[in-house]
Amino acid sequence: MTTTVEKTTNYSRTLQMVQIAMFSVLMMIGANISSFLVIGGVPITLQTFFAILAGMILGSRTGLIAMLFYAFIGLAGLPVFAQFSGGIDSLISPTFGFIVSYFFVAYIVGEIVRKVPSVKGFIVAALVGTAINYVIGTNWMYAAYKFWFAAPEGFTYQMAWAWMVVPLPKDIILAIFAGIFGYRLKPIVQRFKK
Repeated sequence: MTTTVEKTTNYSRTLQMVQIAMFSVLMMIGANISSFLVIGGVPITLQTFFAILAGMILGSRTGLIAMLFYAFIGLAGLPVFAQFSGGIDSLISPTFGFIVSYFFVAYIVGEIVRKVPSVKGFIVAALVGTAINYVIGTNWMYAAYKFWFAAPEGFTYQMAWAWMVVPLPKDIILAIFAGIFGYRLKPIVQRFKK
């Protein structure tokens, strides 16, 4: 006979798996909804927005698992990364550092909102997540172009960062929106966990 505790545990695990799958799908959609826009070799996507929301809504641990699951699906060969790419060769792509950054974004954002569960805390967490994305992604891109990809003529570290200036206003606006949206959405999602 199944006890109430077992039913609750099974429900929680099932809900967690559904949330992980849902955020993986959101990352797939976010990777390609606008990735036809490419600036300096960097596709403009909504992935950072969804990685931030994963950390806020799912928490640091589950948000991290969702991002790892998304990366695993892409590395396994499904075309879920930006510009419908995928496969193990994505590891050496100049933009793979942005995918790596999503692990840290989701985890750190989740930790910040856990410690500072206010709208201000959510907005700060989203902006920190965006900064992490830029630092890891841009440094990976620079290293990739310098060490294992053919760098564009006259490519410098400053040029790599200059490419990131164009999407920066969009990402700051989306981070603030993610903070406000995540703050309002989290209590609604929490109700389903009970």
